[in-house]
Amino acid sequence: MIGVVGEALIDLKVGHEDAGHPVAHPGGSPMNVAVTLGRLGSEVAFLGRVSGDAFGRLLRTHLEASDVDLRWVVDAKEPTSLAIVSVDPVGSASYAFHVEGTADWQWTEGELPHRPGLDAVHAGSLALAVDPGGAVVERWLTDLSAGTTISLDPNVRPALLGDREGYRERLERWLEFAAIVKVSDEDLEWIWPGVDPAELAESWITKGRKLVVVTRGGEGSLVWAGGEAFAVPAAPVDMVDTVGAGDSFSGALLDWLGRNDRLRPGGLDRLTAGEAREAVAFASTVAAITCSRAGANPPFRSEL
Repeated sequence: MIGVVGEALIDLKVGHEDAGHPVAHPGGSPMNVAVTLGRLGSEVAFLGRVSGDAFGRLLRTHLEASDVDLRWVVDAKEPTSLAIVSVDPVGSASYAFHVEGTADWQWTEGELPHRPGLDAVHAGSLALAVDPGGAVVERWLTDLSAGTTISLDPNVRPALLGDREGYRERLERWLEFAAIVKVSDEDLEWIWPGVDPAELAESWITKGRKLVVVTRGGEGSLVWAGGEAFAVPAAPVDMVDTVGAGDSFSGALLDWLGRNDRLRPGGLDRLTAGEAREAVAFASTVAAITCSRAGANPPFRSEL
């Protein structure tokens, strides 16, 4: 089973043509990854703090309908976090957040399971970065990493991250326990302005990361795996919006790796460049389907 830890929030999508009627979509980067995995048929559990309010009930229903295991979800007393998603005429999304005192960031010691026996855990985005709970999640992942494959997607949201240097220091710590790193070129430009993504990725591989993928939207992905570096083109897409595209990419990548026995301890050591190319191509196809729909709505395996 694959675990995904982090936030589950509501995306209030505001269209450029009808701003007076926003639409509520279940969202949050980690939750979207878990939903993608569940819809693709992987065994997946979501580890999050979910409110008991109306939006929280919507999130639970959405996860259950996508075959995501909720055994480790914490029943949170705080309200659900909200993200206001503005979509421009070409489908690109920007985000503003309402997160003060909400459920996702209030992790305390003991709320996350001790040694849950998962093959891999995916983390990143805001739950690792936002205090007070971020430090709790970081310690939990550090402890797990000795015997569990950790996947990381920073999924930067600058409005909530404080000063760049402080965030960069935290990310450097996370990179030490991550075996898989998926990151966008836009994220890297904010974190390390002007630094060549290839230089960063190669340094991470040198320091022990097993698979690094830098996504570049319509320009495809750059990949480092199996002792090689190469590019994988983006899949063709009829664009509606980009909401959840990166998350569905991460979920599909983990689905492929899990199905091909590359997530258990030692599995990534056997990952070849050819296998990594196939995994990233599959992830690109799933992300393209998500882009062809409104909101974070990844496909079920039967739709591929």
